[in-house]
Amino acid sequence: MQFSEKMTRLETRATVALASIYGLRMLGMFLILPIFAIYAEKLEGGSNHTLIGLALGAYGFMQVIFQLPFGIASDRLGRKKLIYVGLILFAMGSLFAATATDIYMVIFGRAIQGAGAISAVITALVADSTREEHRTQAMAMIGATIGLTFAVSLVLGPVLNQYIGVPGMFWLMAGLSIVAIAVVKFGVPPPVNVHVHSDAQAVPARMREVLKDAQLLRLNFGTFCLHGAQMAMFMVVPFAIKHSTGLNENLHWKIYLPVLLVSFLLMVPVIIYAEKKAKLKPVFVSAVGLMMLTQIAFIFSLDSLTGIVLALFSYFLAFNILEATLPSLISKMAPVAAKGTAMGVHNTAQSFGMFLGAAMGGCLSNYFGSNAGAAVFLICAIAMLVWLGLALGMQPPPSVKTKMFNIQGYNDEQAAQLAHDVRAMEGVYEVVAIPSETMLMVKLENQRSKEFQATLSQAIMNRIGS
Repeated sequence: MQFSEKMTRLETRATVALASIYGLRMLGMFLILPIFAIYAEKLEGGSNHTLIGLALGAYGFMQVIFQLPFGIASDRLGRKKLIYVGLILFAMGSLFAATATDIYMVIFGRAIQGAGAISAVITALVADSTREEHRTQAMAMIGATIGLTFAVSLVLGPVLNQYIGVPGMFWLMAGLSIVAIAVVKFGVPPPVNVHVHSDAQAVPARMREVLKDAQLLRLNFGTFCLHGAQMAMFMVVPFAIKHSTGLNENLHWKIYLPVLLVSFLLMVPVIIYAEKKAKLKPVFVSAVGLMMLTQIAFIFSLDSLTGIVLALFSYFLAFNILEATLPSLISKMAPVAAKGTAMGVHNTAQSFGMFLGAAMGGCLSNYFGSNAGAAVFLICAIAMLVWLGLALGMQPPPSVKTKMFNIQGYNDEQAAQLAHDVRAMEGVYEVVAIPSETMLMVKLENQRSKEFQATLSQAIMNRIGS
């Protein structure tokens, strides 16, 4: 039995198609982010910035409510059916927001958009459509799509606003949702391996284990703070750029583009160093510290173009590092059989942070007016200080990578014996056999050479096939 290092054509096709749909979901969240607050202020009721914050955060709030139930329901009702439902809801919400004449209708539209919470369903369908040994690669493609969508949105949003405005962007989202339905129908091959995947999905039976894990709770609190600060920031920074520089919101991309590019170029070698040298914790803690200092810097920088640019550069550098390392930390620190559940809780914490951050930013902006920036960033700095303390006390993550192998045909006794035998192999950190999912999950020591890992993987495959 040979270990295939390449995805098949069907696996690649399914992963690319589903990653594009995942990107659409993120586009719905991020495309309007850099200009929404300025646009919403002109709507009826938009003079109340608390309502603007609720409109921006309503998407995240509904994601918190529906994300896990959608994923669990898809096990019984079918992946594609739930994705169709979610995309239809997303399109309907976009239409409500596009035709809105007051802030209340926008809030309603954003809530309907968020109710189509298909992220967990897409992840499950990716798992259904890929073999165990290629699932990590497929999920990495999804992760890269999210990061790229965020960066593109910050630049593309102001540009599109110049030509079609925010209502036009909502119309665009509705149209893309219809296209996405066609992509799911005709572009995603029928999955041949439909069942629960513990590595990719939230499993209710594992929820208690994840919620009691102190190390994972630290990380979940961190992602809550990170995305809460992100949304709060975009409640005040667009106004600060416009007021301090006189730069029209359609031209704000001229600020976002260079700071995003430079911060990304600096982030890549940092992440490579952290993974290759097993320095993930010090890099992670340093990024949290930088994020805290950045929040403080924003307090004193909102009246100056130079100050805003430098603070944004520092912010995006820290944000990109943290956004890349958080999933890696969760993957390394979560029990191998509860990885999907841990990521589900992590994503829910992220959505809740987005909602609360936007709501808080709007409320403070409404109360403090032109001085809201100092209040917003002071609270965010305090949150980052708490996170920094938690991060400093975090256990160093093990230097491991997870491999998955198919064990179709194994009963419980045979799977238990296989796990026992593999656990005794040199270079193996943790092993779980789940015969109901026809899967053997193995954490391998990452500091070993690629040749050693390949040999070990082949030895496991040989043991499975013997």
